[in-house]
Amino acid sequence: MKRLIRSFGFAFKGLGYAAHSQPNFRFHLVAGTIAVILGFLFRISTAEWLWLMVSIAIVLIAELLNTSLETLTDLVSPTYNEKAGRVKDVAAGAVVIAALFALITGAIIFLPKIILALGSHAA
Repeated sequence: MKRLIRSFGFAFKGLGYAAHSQPNFRFHLVAGTIAVILGFLFRISTAEWLWLMVSIAIVLIAELLNTSLETLTDLVSPTYNEKAGRVKDVAAGAVVIAALFALITGAIIFLPKIILALGSHAA
């Protein structure tokens, strides 16, 4: 049990590192928080909550993996190396794909509700 608790400590230490050192991770945390708040405001369905939570999780996981790969790459290749640069670029590309997926999912969930809300206020 003690080992399990220690492993959670390491995990939270990693999350703290990412939150303090990575502006993009903080941006995605804020974006995810705003999406959750909008979910409550618009009273989204259970299925919409599932898509929203999966989208947020995928983006945050991609950011964490990107951060870990960048850190490891910097460790093993402290000077410029073309292949090391490719590793970082591919990892960043994964984050872009995850973020686009989340953006499209959010648009599908929220745009109709926002348009409906704006339409009812205009009338």
